[in-house]
Amino acid sequence: MSYIEIRNLKKSFGNNVILDGVDLDIEKGEVVAIIGPSGTGKSTLLRCLNLLEKPESGTLKVDGREYDLTTKKGALKRTIRRESSMVFQQFNLIKHKNALQNVEEGLRAVKKLRKDEARARALTELEKVDMSDRLYHYPKHLSGGQQQRVAIARSLAMDPNLLLMDEPTSALDPELVGEVLLSIRRAAKAGNTTLLVTHEMNFVKSVANKIIFLENGKIVASGAPKDIFGFPENERLKEFLSKINMLEGAEYNI
Repeated sequence: MSYIEIRNLKKSFGNNVILDGVDLDIEKGEVVAIIGPSGTGKSTLLRCLNLLEKPESGTLKVDGREYDLTTKKGALKRTIRRESSMVFQQFNLIKHKNALQNVEEGLRAVKKLRKDEARARALTELEKVDMSDRLYHYPKHLSGGQQQRVAIARSLAMDPNLLLMDEPTSALDPELVGEVLLSIRRAAKAGNTTLLVTHEMNFVKSVANKIIFLENGKIVASGAPKDIFGFPENERLKEFLSKINMLEGAEYNI
């Protein structure tokens, strides 16, 4: 039995099938990266696991605890959401709260920690992402990279069983990407079980334990980075990686 088990996850928008019976196993401490063309359901998969989207079918098992992702029960939804924590593309910080308060918020409201406990944990997580010198800065006074690091600290502070990251660098200027990737790398090294959607292929090669290639709502290839990038067997995966390599080469030739 795997630490995380996702079974028969299906999601459609009208007649458009986005996820078509996805099954996925994730081991404890593993970093699994989802790659694939735009519009193939990568972000939707994460959003279904966190119940930001309601799938037509699907179960999530976490360390032996099984949940029906189609549930309508509010209490069960809150329980499922406590199993995971999500880092979004657009940071989603509370604008009228400073960095420290943004991290404390979930610890007080969801974890029900005392104020001193929440503050201590928030300070620890902000230090891990090198934001100790920006504790009292509000989002509008932080760069995009700094806001995303606060968002990562906020998610890690919740001590989730599954950390979900939805293209955490896509909204950043290129010069800010590195600082966020460093924070993610540290989280991975600390043993956080992570499901990551990203277009940063070099980063995926260095940090992921397993890569899945998603297309048309199905996992059509999966494996270790050395196999996916070095010996891709699926023809569609080969085509996708070839285009990625061409784009990366063009960037360097500008």
